[in-house]
Amino acid sequence: MRAVTCTTPGGPEVLAISDVPAPQPGPDQLLVQIHSSALNRADLLQRRGLYPPPSGCTEIPGLECAGIVTDCGTNVDRGWIGQRVMALLCGGGHAEAVCIEPRVAVPLPECLSLSDAGGVAEAFMTAREALFEKGDLQPGQVVLVRSGASGVGSAAVQLAVACGARVFSSAGTAAKCAFVDQLGAECFDYRVRDVAEEIERRIGKAAVDVVVDTLGPRAWPEHERLLARGGRVVTLGLLAGAKPQAVDFGLLLRRELTIRGMVMRTRSAAQRVALTRRFIRDVLPLFVDGRVRPIVDSVYDLDQVRTAHERMERNENIGKIVLRIAR
Repeated sequence: MRAVTCTTPGGPEVLAISDVPAPQPGPDQLLVQIHSSALNRADLLQRRGLYPPPSGCTEIPGLECAGIVTDCGTNVDRGWIGQRVMALLCGGGHAEAVCIEPRVAVPLPECLSLSDAGGVAEAFMTAREALFEKGDLQPGQVVLVRSGASGVGSAAVQLAVACGARVFSSAGTAAKCAFVDQLGAECFDYRVRDVAEEIERRIGKAAVDVVVDTLGPRAWPEHERLLARGGRVVTLGLLAGAKPQAVDFGLLLRRELTIRGMVMRTRSAAQRVALTRRFIRDVLPLFVDGRVRPIVDSVYDLDQVRTAHERMERNENIGKIVLRIAR
């Protein structure tokens, strides 16, 4: 089968499309013929040699997929065959086929196409976990979603709006901010406006309950300023660098603040099953009734993967960059 490979760390030029052995389903697995997958920041980091796959996971990149079940193991109900599914993966999505457990397969509702669904699992599962499991966001609370035009950011904005929260966000261009505003947030261009000042102007000082943070320590002084008593920061990425910033632990104690880190790729099999169940229960119905939708920036054929990486590295995308796998 065809798959994206990378034999040495480097820029997009090191990516290749290679013929590799097709996976065979184990007794408790489904074989999914992949129609689409999507690009994530983790794929860029893996290409550079900065984020290796977890032990036992394939070297093929790709943290999500959508496709059709074409075969299954001897212990699996053959009623799965022919079903359209999507799944969160630890790797292997940028290939023509992958094997997964039935417990992490999400049946696609009719409202989701195979093309759009390739960019749903990672963004919406991550956003849901950050907002509600780690951030404990409640209806009526205030949330700040950083990088609101990204895949995870745009999913988090939609989920927070759907739960009845007041949503603020930040992005790096006027066009991105305008798009995030359309999703129901109040978004500010951090390159030309002081985000904390703008939020304080609207709701007062120290009034944000949850921050979904993609920036890292450099943004902490702003978050510390904005957080209400009992406020929570959930850090998903380090786009602004990992260099430590001073933390006022007196303020941390007085306001009872919480800083939590979150990664998805290294979660155990049991954790993946649990988060998949939560997604099916809480998020899938929102797609069906139209309260949330996939945000697809662009679609590239598999052999255009270098171009897709270049677009993400230039930070040009609004929403997900999808790879079309099926010929």
